[in-house]
Amino acid sequence: MFGDNIVQLRKLHNMTQEDLADKVGVTRQSVAQWESGRTCPNLTQSKAIADAFEVTLDDLVEFEPADNLGLNVPPKGKHLFGLVTVGDKGQIVIPAKARKLFDIKQGDKLVVLGDENQGIAIVKAESFLHIADMIRGGI
Repeated sequence: MFGDNIVQLRKLHNMTQEDLADKVGVTRQSVAQWESGRTCPNLTQSKAIADAFEVTLDDLVEFEPADNLGLNVPPKGKHLFGLVTVGDKGQIVIPAKARKLFDIKQGDKLVVLGDENQGIAIVKAESFLHIADMIRGGI
């Protein structure tokens, strides 16, 4: 998994093993060994790899493509929580991982925003109303 993630990210960023080695301060052979799973980088090197690819250290180490619909490791701060099904009355269930990350609990109010070109966004009402009040105060 870890070595596969390095290979996938390196190719996604159009980098050679030599390019990555230069960024991390190691030899090309070290990168080859990490990718094959024969060895692992130390923590400092792992952080440098994550930074080079703009991903979290957790995702670099633990990411499973099957958990992300077969897609690549996401950039820092970006998430794909999976697929949801729209019910007959338009209801959706927000995945547990998203609810935990964004601290969404039963009874919370959410604002649904839409842009015909970019899609739908769901925001906690308290955050949205706080921003709306700041905008109103500035006008």
